[in-house]
Amino acid sequence: MKLKVTHQERYSRLELLLRFIFGSIYIYLPHGFLLIFVSIWGFILKVIAFWAILFTGKYPKSLFEFQVGLLRWGLRLKARMFNVSDGYPAFGIKGTDEHTSLEVEYPESVSRGMMLVRFFFGSIYVYIPHYFILFFRAIFVNILWFLAFWIVLFTGNFPESFHNWIVGQMRWTTRIALYMSYMTEKYPAFTGDELSDEV
Repeated sequence: MKLKVTHQERYSRLELLLRFIFGSIYIYLPHGFLLIFVSIWGFILKVIAFWAILFTGKYPKSLFEFQVGLLRWGLRLKARMFNVSDGYPAFGIKGTDEHTSLEVEYPESVSRGMMLVRFFFGSIYVYIPHYFILFFRAIFVNILWFLAFWIVLFTGNFPESFHNWIVGQMRWTTRIALYMSYMTEKYPAFTGDELSDEV
């Protein structure tokens, strides 16, 4: 997986204020409304993919590409929610964005045994340890987001270290989503940093 959110040289103070004051109306409401239905369809396709993998050992490519598109859409939206990207996020699973990118390698085969282990025991060995750490990390990330808001408002610059921490949170949760959706066999790393094979 390769998840990137570009750190811009300058950030728009006007866009920052517009997102803060009216973002719930013109960004989060229309995107969120559509994502409810698209996510329901994504869940149905995940169930279909589960049975396809169980019987064939392969993740149907069209379903895989749909799920990646859905993750990209969510990334575009989160990048604006956390103010790490300017511009309006594109709608749809085929939408593109100059500031965000997510690449996920298609697996030629998926281990049926490990898929069943994830299905039955994933909450124990994936969700509990990861989200225990991510809960505390999220508190720190939200503090950075709050501080960055004021820094951008007064200077137009988003501190790169703050940016890396916030994007790291997105990267970490995306790795978990991919693993628990049977889209990768690689157990999610306990870090938000880019790994050597993700650069």
